[in-house]
Amino acid sequence: MLNRYLGNFKNFPREIWILALITLVNRIGAVVVPFLSIYFKEELNLSYSQIGWIMVCFGIGSLVGTFISGKLSDVFGSYKVMVFSLFASGLVLLSLQFAKTFELLCITIFLLTAVADMYRPAMMVSINDYVSSESRVRALSLLRMATNVGLVVGPVLGGILILNAEYNTLFIVDGLTSIISVCFFVIFVKEKKLLYKLEMSAIGQDKMAPLKDFPFVMNWIIALITGYLYFQVFSIVPIYHKEAYNLTEFDSGMFLGFSGVVFILFELAVVNFVQKNKITDMVAIMIGLLLIGSSYLLLFLVHEPWIFWAFMFLMSLGNMLTFAFASGFVMNRSHKNLEGVFMSTFQMSYGFAHVFSSKTGLAIIQNYDYNTNWIFNYTLAFGTAFLTYLIFLVVKKEQKKVKEDIVVSFFKK
Repeated sequence: MLNRYLGNFKNFPREIWILALITLVNRIGAVVVPFLSIYFKEELNLSYSQIGWIMVCFGIGSLVGTFISGKLSDVFGSYKVMVFSLFASGLVLLSLQFAKTFELLCITIFLLTAVADMYRPAMMVSINDYVSSESRVRALSLLRMATNVGLVVGPVLGGILILNAEYNTLFIVDGLTSIISVCFFVIFVKEKKLLYKLEMSAIGQDKMAPLKDFPFVMNWIIALITGYLYFQVFSIVPIYHKEAYNLTEFDSGMFLGFSGVVFILFELAVVNFVQKNKITDMVAIMIGLLLIGSSYLLLFLVHEPWIFWAFMFLMSLGNMLTFAFASGFVMNRSHKNLEGVFMSTFQMSYGFAHVFSSKTGLAIIQNYDYNTNWIFNYTLAFGTAFLTYLIFLVVKKEQKKVKEDIVVSFFKK
């Protein structure tokens, strides 16, 4: 079993391993994100509505960052975008400790996600420079695993720092590790220069191609809903820990750390299993949504602190099936030399998810209660799983038509 597990890591080039290391260092530093909502509520005494609006700014910044990332990656190259993103986000994180008012927090959080979220689309585009199309999903899974190792260490470290120091320490640690990441990146990964650059102006590229691709658009909507459901783990669930069970930030960090352990142990194996058994992207996403929906159903049915372990286990399994294969679906449908446009357009779905997730969830909680939010999320997840199955049928029909057209072309005079 160990040899089979380690076999998932074979044949990656040096650059992919360095990218994974940089992602790990960067994510270990991202200890502040899971505690932002608690920080706003407990330390700054902001209302649910104010926290919701700050998270809306978080989402709008993400939208701006992912949109700009694709444009800049296609023009200047993904390497330069990643360097700028890591360095600039480190500076903004260091300044976050000085933002205390609602208005200033909105501006700072917007700037933070605008520059920080330039990194992910650019990184995903850069994978194409170093691995073959057959290895893309495995490479994405390796990078996600690095993220999740950071998820194990980061939240636990964050909880310890809060208990023994203060919230400002989180901002300093996060900012410095971001800057350290970019130093490692520049030293160990050099920009890959093309031997020549194709002049595509005569070909007439359609920059609106992603919006004209119906399966892509539907996958975008499904990813938005998936993000909506998952991001509440970092914004609403930690507040629920505190208010419903009086759990500490360290407890919240342990639950998130457990999620990271689940990713480390299972993600590459699950991805490899799905690919070997030729399970399509849409079917994998559908199963993931059913698992996410089941996790929220548990929160609705069971009101004991131990349920968070089961919640995080199911949520993590659902996440590794939805996020990785949604990105793989986009890569497979991207047009040549428009990979940046396709990927940044797709990543904007998660920005919109940030905009709606916390604000909508907190509004439901403020006007009703937590249980209403959990059952709403459960219903949304299962409804979206059904939508995913319908898209699976559309893609299957599309592929059948392509094969028929190829056969017919052979017999044309």
